[in-house]
Amino acid sequence: MIHWLQTSTAGLLTLAAVSIAVLLFLIIKVKVEPFIALIVVGLLTALAAGVPVGTLVGTAQKTSDSLLEKGFGSILGHIAAIIGLGTLLGSILEKSGGARVLTSALLRAFGEKRAPLAMGLSGLIFGIPVFFDIGIFVLAPLVYAAAKQGGRSIVLYAMPLLAGLSITHAFIPPHPGPVAAAGLLHVDLGWLILMGAVCGIPAWFIGGILYSTWIGKRVDVPLAEDFAKLAGEEGEQDGPAPSLKLVGGIIAVPLVLILLGTFGSILLPKGSTGAGIAAFLGTPAIALTIATLLASWLLGRRRGMSGADLARLSANALRPVAMILLVVGAGSFFGAVLSATGIGKAVAGSLGDAGLPVLLAAYIISCGMRIAQGSATVAIVTTSGIVAPTVMDLHYSQAQLALVVVAISAGSIIASHVNDGGFWIVSRYFGLTVTQTLKTWTALETVLSLSGFGVAALVMALV
Repeated sequence: MIHWLQTSTAGLLTLAAVSIAVLLFLIIKVKVEPFIALIVVGLLTALAAGVPVGTLVGTAQKTSDSLLEKGFGSILGHIAAIIGLGTLLGSILEKSGGARVLTSALLRAFGEKRAPLAMGLSGLIFGIPVFFDIGIFVLAPLVYAAAKQGGRSIVLYAMPLLAGLSITHAFIPPHPGPVAAAGLLHVDLGWLILMGAVCGIPAWFIGGILYSTWIGKRVDVPLAEDFAKLAGEEGEQDGPAPSLKLVGGIIAVPLVLILLGTFGSILLPKGSTGAGIAAFLGTPAIALTIATLLASWLLGRRRGMSGADLARLSANALRPVAMILLVVGAGSFFGAVLSATGIGKAVAGSLGDAGLPVLLAAYIISCGMRIAQGSATVAIVTTSGIVAPTVMDLHYSQAQLALVVVAISAGSIIASHVNDGGFWIVSRYFGLTVTQTLKTWTALETVLSLSGFGVAALVMALV
């Protein structure tokens, strides 16, 4: 039995299925923290597959070559600085009032009739540097203001904003999910930004504009009196608001530099000074460091924030990052175990025999993980670890690898429901009942997911 489990394709596939089932059981039923569950299941899977203890955890004298340390270290060295710097950049933009500047400008430009489109664009743009929930906290009063002025259902204004925030959170670096998947699948972030935009923007238009307009006219939720009092509140903000050009410029800096690094290496002569400069400035950690320093000075120190204020802001912003990094590291270890045990190759072989495209398989696995346990980041990291060995054997181009990440990301946002914290944030902040939230937010996430995957599949057929 043990020999069959460790050596046969059927045995390895059984081991993979059992490991994922145990992982979901620990997270959903036992309520174990995801990063602990991933470590425990990774260790048990490795031992069950016959990985020697020395290979798995090393020895008392040396652990640096162990599967456990390599699994953690290989990904955290790549993403820790990127996620940390991206978080700091978003916190400075939020504190400075940049979100309100951007949204107010869009509302003025598009007018009352096109206010839902303005809210959608605001979510899409401001969602790049800030986490999904922070975007809601900051921009919700402006949704209230638009709904109060327009006199229509709050759903009509909230859903486009949520669509923009959701798409950027799932598809675009420096958000943790896509950055982690890029590290696990060895994708250049420039290609991921490009393919994330190519697939994400059409999905945002289909879900955030077309679907949101349709559902907003059918689910009538008047603005609650308590929310009406908060409409347009400025919240905490020191001094005058920054200019729109400054806010837009700082958001654009890291994206432009990373794209410069990616495509400069392709278009510029190899070994040239220009190629070297582009590679240096386009390194994601360097690009985000430059943007964060600019934001610290232009939106912080120059507008009256002291060094101590920035230090407190940074400390508060970075607290949630620790858990994200632990989940990503544990997910990388779990993926390393699947590769080392041969489970990854067994999965690849079974997919080939079934004629199931890797892109579709990655999407389905990610959907299952998302629906089962709720967290988009956990779904992305776990799915990336499962499919990484298969994808690596296919020798995909960078563009194709980026599309696999997009497919995984699309699956990670499908059908947000009661086991997802975002579901309750949406319900609370926009005054929706559970039934209304299912009809609007859950359906919106499903439309975004299917649309994003559909575009990725179409582009995959062309590249």
